[in-house]
Amino acid sequence: MNAYRDQYAQLFGTDGQVVLLGISVDPVDTLAAWARDADYPFTFLSDPSGEVGKLYGAYIERNGRVIDNRSLFIIRHGKIEHVMAPFREIDPTAYEELGAAISRVRGLP
Repeated sequence: MNAYRDQYAQLFGTDGQVVLLGISVDPVDTLAAWARDADYPFTFLSDPSGEVGKLYGAYIERNGRVIDNRSLFIIRHGKIEHVMAPFREIDPTAYEELGAAISRVRGLP
């Protein structure tokens, strides 16, 4: 999440047309404290049952626990335009790919 924070303006722009939402099975208070302490410029949503994540294939159940597979979706006008699953958050080229995908979806060169 720090990489998203540190590259937020470059990846998502500053015009508000692209918004990052982080969805996690963590409780609301845990996410709020984490976001505040790390000064994240985006919103976290709590999905404690994993229901939303399961609908998108972002969560899987393993040994009775819901875990995520770090999926990233670019959604425009309610339609999934691009999926990166799993998102390789430790690979710097993944952020280049993400920036290119966002530009493509926005219709930018």
